Amino acid sequence: MPDPSPSAARRDAQPDSRPTVGRRTLLGAAAAATAAPVVLGAAARASAAPAPCGKPRALPGGGDLGPNVLVFDPSTPGIQARLDEVFRQQESAQFGTGRYALLFKPGTYHGLNAQLGFYTSIAGLGLSPDDTTINGDVTVDAGWFDGNATQNFWRSAENLALVPADGTNRWAVAQAAPFRRMHVRGGLNLAPSGYGWASGGYIADSRIDGQIGPYSQQQWYTRDSAIGSWLNGVWNMVFSGVEGAPAQSFPDPPYTTLTTTPVSREKPFLYLQGNGYRVFIPEKRTNARGVTWGQGTPRGTSLPLTRFYVARPGVTAATLNQALEQGLHLLLTPGIYHLSEPLRINRANTVVLGLGYATLIPDGGVTAVKVADVDGVRLAGFLVDAGPVNSPTLLEIGPRGASRDHSANPTTVQDVFIRIGGAGPGKATTSMVINNRHTIVDHTWVWRADHGDGVGWETNRADYGVVVNGDDVLATGLFVEHFNKYDVQWFGQRGRTIFFQNEKAYDAPNQAAIQNGSVKGYAAYRVGDAVTSHEGWGLGSYCYYNVDPTIVQHHGFAAPTRPNVRFHNLLVVSLGGQGQYERVINDTGSPTSGTSTVPSTVVSYP
Repeated sequence: MPDPSPSAARRDAQPDSRPTVGRRTLLGAAAAATAAPVVLGAAARASAAPAPCGKPRALPGGGDLGPNVLVFDPSTPGIQARLDEVFRQQESAQFGTGRYALLFKPGTYHGLNAQLGFYTSIAGLGLSPDDTTINGDVTVDAGWFDGNATQNFWRSAENLALVPADGTNRWAVAQAAPFRRMHVRGGLNLAPSGYGWASGGYIADSRIDGQIGPYSQQQWYTRDSAIGSWLNGVWNMVFSGVEGAPAQSFPDPPYTTLTTTPVSREKPFLYLQGNGYRVFIPEKRTNARGVTWGQGTPRGTSLPLTRFYVARPGVTAATLNQALEQGLHLLLTPGIYHLSEPLRINRANTVVLGLGYATLIPDGGVTAVKVADVDGVRLAGFLVDAGPVNSPTLLEIGPRGASRDHSANPTTVQDVFIRIGGAGPGKATTSMVINNRHTIVDHTWVWRADHGDGVGWETNRADYGVVVNGDDVLATGLFVEHFNKYDVQWFGQRGRTIFFQNEKAYDAPNQAAIQNGSVKGYAAYRVGDAVTSHEGWGLGSYCYYNVDPTIVQHHGFAAPTRPNVRFHNLLVVSLGGQGQYERVINDTGSPTSGTSTVPSTVVSYP
């Protein structure tokens, strides 16, 4: 057992002995390239045939969840063998086509170890996590990548109670791997076997009875949960609304702790009522703290599956839009969906829920999803993968100039992930644009790929990650990485971010390529000059300019200097001396230097 002290964990996390080809090495891409292909399930239902009057027939709601949703009950034979089979296919298939959802009906299961590979989600089908108990583990480790967990992306666990076999469950994940609505009757280890490198992660609405040990995890965000205790921190550990969280102490230990989360609303989830599937829609909470479940029926509304168009891979964008126009919600079953036109969400309170990392690919340079200036849209649980033709935007929350007040019923974007390159060539000028007021972005990873196929400074060009134009937008768990220019630009008033993780693009060819007028480099997180009110807590930016290690980035954060534009607990890190920062925010903060990978911090700004 390693020394669990913060200093030991920090040493474990340093990249000075990492492979020279990069922090997330191209070995991951090579492993994915040699992985056996996964055959998707049967093709989707055909589009609705025209009715006699010439209009399309009404699309049906409900239906079968398809071959890549595996549903178990306690009497199902061979559960472990089926779990192992899926894991063998998905363990190293980082950029493969396989997509799976593993669903467990309420009851008690014994002696299982569900190892999760790429694009695999596991979930219980009760109203409460305690309705579905696994006496065993839901495991993520990094054996496929020689003990390096920094590429354990795109997998999730939700709505289960676990009784770990040895008292502690291992969840060694990186980005885009949410742990939601879970009850661990024991401890949780966030590091891989051998305590190698790790770069995660996100927990929400969960109860961990024992200790959470991040060990080598570089950063982590935990929201609206209850924990027994927290062991250590490396660079940036953020808590909001967490019972049992460590006290505020940034930068040593690097804990940013908010007593409550100002506004939150949990992700919709599929569950069983009798023999019928329904989707539960949790209600909004203000000044939230602790879990939403455990005190009887959770608060919110419930929709029968018959109110959803159950989409299967191969369905056309026209059919999906017909379903939306009919007033149906969308349930995207696991698989890959090519879109020849945007999904247009024009009706208030529409739910688009993906299972098993359902993936939307916009073809011909279209935008994948466009949301109107309406109340209460829920986008959750899917991946948008840029196509080879440049899309001006990939996800638009509200039209340009949107101005309606949505404070009573905001749109939520939860576990919606965006990728440009990696699985093949992809381009997008701006990945996510938020125009609607009061939108809540609760856990996203917006990633311009630094490894895989179709990767290069111009090959997967993507200038901007997230652009926020709407007022009163809240981000809880914002991961945005590697964009050619600004990763985040925030122009709306009264914006708030709780936790931000960023790496600047590794592959800038030289200093000139990132020159921003007279400024060296584009800030990771920029607040617009006209903004008079903004606040952020626990924000970190890292650089790893491995193509030209002499590159200098002036700062990680840029914002107007005004009394109501405030930041708490900022850090910048040079990973192994591959490039350096001159300042943390604007012209404030000490420069990074050398190869020691020690953060430069600013506790309060201005």
